[in-house]
Amino acid sequence: MAEAATKLPVKTEEKKVDQAATAVQAWRPLEGLRREVDRLFEDFDRGSWLSPFRRSPFDIEPLWGRGLKLTATPAVDIVENDSAYKVTAELPGMDEKNFEVKLDNGGLTIKGEKQEEKEEKQNGYHLQERRFGSFERYFAIPEGVDADKIEASFKKGILTVTLPKKPDAKKPAKKIDVKVA
Repeated sequence: MAEAATKLPVKTEEKKVDQAATAVQAWRPLEGLRREVDRLFEDFDRGSWLSPFRRSPFDIEPLWGRGLKLTATPAVDIVENDSAYKVTAELPGMDEKNFEVKLDNGGLTIKGEKQEEKEEKQNGYHLQERRFGSFERYFAIPEGVDADKIEASFKKGILTVTLPKKPDAKKPAKKIDVKVA
């Protein structure tokens, strides 16, 4: 039996300067360098040097302004076809209440938090585990994307965000003849 994908709203909001995050960054000057090196290796490992979603070193946002609880970020695939870009993120064990998708200041942000508690009581032992973590991924949106028609769906732990291209961005390539002078 096939499950229908759940449509999710894409929120749009203006970016605000977080004074607390800026103050925390001033006290930890090497943290920015560490994040840049991590991002460099992540980009190199995924082969995204030619990706239109690649970030410049200057558009990085602090990931820990709300506390130091960042865990591993979800795996993301980005695919381009003639009509759209598709961003697919793996969010296992999460449901649509645990994350949000936002469009703000020319970028797409996927942000979420996972809380898991497990308790087992049997003869001779008591096991109690808690895991908490949050993540945030930001992708610069390439030119030619129709921001009003962006859609997100979630099914079986997979988030798919479709960024359709504008009609003028879909034009086929035109070969230009070179004249010998």
